[in-house]
Amino acid sequence: MVDVAQAAGTSQKTVSRVVNGEPGVRPETVERVQRAIAELGFRRHDGASHLRRGTSTASIGLVLEDLAGSFYSAVTAAVERSARERGYLLLTGSADGDPERAGRLVQAFAARRVDGLLIAPNLVGDEVLTANLPPDVPAVLLDRPSADHGIDEVLSDNAGGIAAAVRHLAGQGHRRIAYLGDDERFWTSRQRRDGFLATCAELDLPTDGLPLDSLVSLGALDPAALAAAVTGWTADGVTAVVTGNNRASVALLHHLHEHPGPRPAHVGFDELDLADVLDPPLTTVAQDAGGIGQAAVDLLFERIAAPGLPPRSVVVPTRLVVRRSSPPPGDPSPPVRNAR
Repeated sequence: MVDVAQAAGTSQKTVSRVVNGEPGVRPETVERVQRAIAELGFRRHDGASHLRRGTSTASIGLVLEDLAGSFYSAVTAAVERSARERGYLLLTGSADGDPERAGRLVQAFAARRVDGLLIAPNLVGDEVLTANLPPDVPAVLLDRPSADHGIDEVLSDNAGGIAAAVRHLAGQGHRRIAYLGDDERFWTSRQRRDGFLATCAELDLPTDGLPLDSLVSLGALDPAALAAAVTGWTADGVTAVVTGNNRASVALLHHLHEHPGPRPAHVGFDELDLADVLDPPLTTVAQDAGGIGQAAVDLLFERIAAPGLPPRSVVVPTRLVVRRSSPPPGDPSPPVRNAR
């Protein structure tokens, strides 16, 4: 700014007023300052500006479970875009399924004086937040709540999405439906399992004396365990399977590819890359990952602006996308239907 002031023949204060769009500077002075800025390649340092005011570092942190997955990639893109529009820098880090690493990331971002944090890992417990999140750092949880709902949270409609999948299959005529989910340590995995069981009970799907939870398998995604689960379901007359996330969907698809024969109807929770070009194309419950990211960053900036607001919870709807993997029993190739 000193160089700009010298080149424009004016004071640093006047340059600052021009840069910040303040009134009271003569047009010809504004023109000289802007010309000097262009010639010198001056760039405004928003972070330094916030620091001088003592209010902000113009940065927020995002702690994720996985930087590579399509869900978290979409979340990150929405958060980064919204932060950039507000003049904020986004810092991101991946916990890679390690709660201790997640805690260290929370601590590291807080030490860098970020204005707020978005925290997404499923395996992070409240004890990690309590131990590592300073009370004066605003935070929003994505994809899982805090135990006492004392922190702003943005959740996907897990139970509603699973209910839509089960109702779709039941509407197709399936009466014996199984559920394959991921590690039960994940809050989302437990929520989707519970949604599956509740919807089956609500629809009064017959079990012929079988306990309903015998149609549920969590965490059996290695080939041997999955083969045992599918063999048992086939013996019990299962004609359709709901998978609780992309990992479970891919595991089941690999199993069905390696074991040709009658295929159960299949609905997967979460949109899968290339789902529409599989054979048959996969019916999915699509989450609005971008909507989750946008809602979370909006809550965070509202919290930054008004720390005294009560904790809030936002549930983002899912959408059932019907393709050809979920036909009625005995119908191998029903017509393709539009997404709904």
